[in-house]
Amino acid sequence: MFRILGFDVKVQSGFLIFMALIVFLYRDPFGYWLAGSLAVLTLIHELGHATAARRAGAEASISLGFLAGYASYRPTRPISRARQAWISFAGPGIQIAVSVAVLIAMGSNPLEVSSMFDEPAAAAIWWAGPAIGLLNLIPVLPLDGGHIATYGLDAIVPGRAHRYMLYFSIGATLVGAVVLVGTGYRGFVLFIGFLLITQFQMLNAGKAPQVAASPWNVAADALDAGKVGKAKRILFSAVSHPQPTPTNPPVGLSAEQAGELIDLLPRPLPHGDRANEYVLARMLLETGRFDDAAHYAADSFRQHPETLTAAIVARSAGALGDQETAIGWLRTAAMAGTSNEGLAVTIDRAPELATIRHHPEVTSIRSTLTPSP
Repeated sequence: MFRILGFDVKVQSGFLIFMALIVFLYRDPFGYWLAGSLAVLTLIHELGHATAARRAGAEASISLGFLAGYASYRPTRPISRARQAWISFAGPGIQIAVSVAVLIAMGSNPLEVSSMFDEPAAAAIWWAGPAIGLLNLIPVLPLDGGHIATYGLDAIVPGRAHRYMLYFSIGATLVGAVVLVGTGYRGFVLFIGFLLITQFQMLNAGKAPQVAASPWNVAADALDAGKVGKAKRILFSAVSHPQPTPTNPPVGLSAEQAGELIDLLPRPLPHGDRANEYVLARMLLETGRFDDAAHYAADSFRQHPETLTAAIVARSAGALGDQETAIGWLRTAAMAGTSNEGLAVTIDRAPELATIRHHPEVTSIRSTLTPSP
């Protein structure tokens, strides 16, 4: 394992075996260039995902395995479907951009594919960059294009998009396999096999963690259906008991819906699951219940001292005009040190902190955090 740009990168043995297998199969300069290009561009691809996730307010890490790399991320604040789709696009997007720039710098034209094969280095970079990057944007799971399509479909059929996309992906992959084999492109058999195995594993798993419905969205759907008791039970259980799996933040809730959900919870507001406590504190803030948000987030911070929770107290105090308390909690947030970049974004953009953003103490706190891009 190593770190790059602030991300943990775990290199699995399968990744090294795959690189060695490429060299063994080709046994020529193209094989060496292809293995090296794949290694570098796969890492760049995953850094694209991880960087986009971090900018959206998530903590990310990278794993490099056999045939594929993975960037996993844990949201620390709600991330919209559009931002999730952008995170999925960022990987192949930067992979294509970097490889095209390298090819142009080498004097090659990426649009003239036939000329790529005159030089082993250019051919290898073209396959590892633009070719694989564009292939990854095909709208089938588990490719990035499939995730992008899933987020779009989820806006139309919330909670069911992932399964629908899986059925479509399996069918499209099977049709693609028949077409490729029938037209003589048998070199893609390994790739097709990898897709099908992964698709059936995802189908058996029942759902994909990144698109699993938030309990807040599930409760909102129950409330819309008139099932008030069910909505109350879902929310109380989510907030008051530690959850066995990470909770995804709510997506697409209006301020009115958020207020209705908050009103379903008993007073005093429950504590128990740190992720849902953070969601509730943020919803209190975003619905203008600043005093409640400040007290609830402060209580949550005492149990789970996290930067972004302290930042909610600071924002609430700022909205209430208590500048001294806001600055004190920003200092506390920085000392917690669990999300320096998230705190930097909060100081730079939170409207509740506009009156103290250029205060000397706030400027000093901001200077210790991740620099602005």
